[in-house]
Amino acid sequence: MMTLTKLDMLSKDTEDMTAAYTVAGGDVEVLHNHEISSLVVSGNKVLSANKTEGIVLEKQETENGVDIKMTIKKGYKIPHPVHLCFGLIPEDGIQEIKMDFVAEEDSEVELVAHCTFPNAVKVVHKMEAEMVIGKNASVTYTETHFHGPYGGIQVLPKAHIQIEEGGSYCTNFSLVSGRVGLLEFDYDVDAEKDSLCEMITKVYGKEDDVIKVLERISLNGENARSVIKSRIAITDEAVSEFRGITEGHAPRARGHVDCMEVIQGNAKAEAVPIVRVDHPEAKVTHEAAIGCVDKKEVETLMARGLEEDDAIDIIVKGMLA
Repeated sequence: MMTLTKLDMLSKDTEDMTAAYTVAGGDVEVLHNHEISSLVVSGNKVLSANKTEGIVLEKQETENGVDIKMTIKKGYKIPHPVHLCFGLIPEDGIQEIKMDFVAEEDSEVELVAHCTFPNAVKVVHKMEAEMVIGKNASVTYTETHFHGPYGGIQVLPKAHIQIEEGGSYCTNFSLVSGRVGLLEFDYDVDAEKDSLCEMITKVYGKEDDVIKVLERISLNGENARSVIKSRIAITDEAVSEFRGITEGHAPRARGHVDCMEVIQGNAKAEAVPIVRVDHPEAKVTHEAAIGCVDKKEVETLMARGLEEDDAIDIIVKGMLA
């Protein structure tokens, strides 16, 4: 009987992750380009890692995942996005990613992450991150999830982000492909003087998916600015809970919370924007809306030959795009 060697198994894992990464919308060519920084993690295995000038990357495989330390060195403007791929191919398992990230003073980087779990029946994906955005540094982080149709996954991302004076942090989280399963999103931001934070979250829940989003921003420094923007769509028996909290603690701090949820079927949605201000020169505003898909838009698409469910799906995905 032929047995697979460790090299064969690694090659198979790489092949499977590459295929899943492509389906999730990633460009596999960037993973083979030595001029572009990238990291591919399957379960608790680092399948590939490439770092370029200005980036310090350390990684340590653990029992259920990988510990990662990434530093963008002072003054470096990384010319190409850093591509990250995390995933688990089997039907069951646990993946725990711990990220320690620092963007040093006057640095600039764009991080693009694809998280893919195409076969998840009983999978847990945990992400814990500590991020420091240094003085006048700029970080953009885009995270896109691709899940299979079974809904058997728990996605548990948790992060604390410290934005120092003049720093900028913009994040865009998207989970609209496949079943969500259970999402518990927990981000906490401390923003100092003249800093900027923008957080966008887009999720599409179906069947009995459960979506819980908690985002908190503390505007601690003078002229700190922030926006929390959430777009959540749910249908069937799905449930969503959104909490967007912005606190103004300093002169001329400005924050805004914007939440819109769309529900269909027997879905249940709750949106709670919370604003707190304890400085007379700070200002924080909010808006929230929950409603159904516009009936006229659905009828227009149905008149062009689409079934009702397909029409609704197109409208919702357009909102989330």
